[in-house]
Amino acid sequence: MEILWVLMALVMIGFVLLPVMRRRRGMIEQVPPGHPDAADPANYGFVRQEELDIRMPGPDQDLLDVLDLVQRTQDYRAAAQLLSATETEGESRWQRVQAFAGAASLELQQRPGGVSEAPGGQWLRVWRAEAPKDAGGAAVHAEFLVQQAWRTATPGTDAFRIIMEEARDACGQAALLSPGDPIPYIVELSVARGLAYSQSEFEQLWLQILDRAPAHMGANLAALHYWCEKWHGSRESAYSFAEAAAARAPQGSLLAAMPLFAVFEHLPEVNLVSGFYRSEVVSKAVHGALYAVHSARSDDPMLAHVRHLLVFFLVRAERWSEAMNQLIHVDGHVGALPWTLSADPAAEFAVYRALAVAGFEANGGSPATLPH
Repeated sequence: MEILWVLMALVMIGFVLLPVMRRRRGMIEQVPPGHPDAADPANYGFVRQEELDIRMPGPDQDLLDVLDLVQRTQDYRAAAQLLSATETEGESRWQRVQAFAGAASLELQQRPGGVSEAPGGQWLRVWRAEAPKDAGGAAVHAEFLVQQAWRTATPGTDAFRIIMEEARDACGQAALLSPGDPIPYIVELSVARGLAYSQSEFEQLWLQILDRAPAHMGANLAALHYWCEKWHGSRESAYSFAEAAAARAPQGSLLAAMPLFAVFEHLPEVNLVSGFYRSEVVSKAVHGALYAVHSARSDDPMLAHVRHLLVFFLVRAERWSEAMNQLIHVDGHVGALPWTLSADPAAEFAVYRALAVAGFEANGGSPATLPH
């Protein structure tokens, strides 16, 4: 899959550079600095590729500070305090639970432990042992098990099922500790996908979330995976789910962007025709996502997720100026779809960013004309 992405990127770069080379009468010439064809992302204040943060889609300095402290000291208490101070129904809590679980999972992968060395992620085990009634720790543990299953085992195998069954039990324990908290049920959405819940079982789980946080964007995205063609639904089921979410979206909600995520989940493996990305289905989904972005609160934790996916579609559709308008808001962080599907998210993002800059300048744009 990574090779396909590289090939697509190379071809897309060719689409942008071909008019330039044609203007040179077929001769490939070095473009002097300062020339309009010398598109340089650095001119827009964009972060160097090697400095892009692949951990999160957007900034959360409190989370970064606590993660650094926990991993440096192996003391869980700062993480527990941060989660207890984070709104239960909000998007930030879900993202922080994922981040802590992911950090522990990666630590364990890097340091599996041995005779003379404690395994990585030991702070999470201590957290559960010392604070068994802490709902935050229980939720992080459940999500940790889910990530371990996807990271270390193959779906359909006994090993995968055993870890997922343990994760399901952990979700139940976390739900008992905080009855109004949607997070344990959101974690279980991934369990449902992995263990192939029946549609009726999945819908019962989904009702638990709707009762607690009906407009939760992270929950809707997690549920969308189940309904996709590659899992337990179909293209039609996924589109129907996404459109229903958009239809019930309250004012200012990012749920209006759900159809764009459904379109992304069902893209053909290889499609380099820009006309496809200008088709009615894609254009309508992009329009909904742009509306959602313009209507959302500037501090909505899910806003960066939508902006990143918009960059992908806007570049593919050669809507350079609109792509640049999204880039100026998310540059610096690349821990979101579609970049995280690549083996090198920073490099993948940098390719699209360079394409956006080149296309923008080829059509008369410049740093001076880009609104901030």
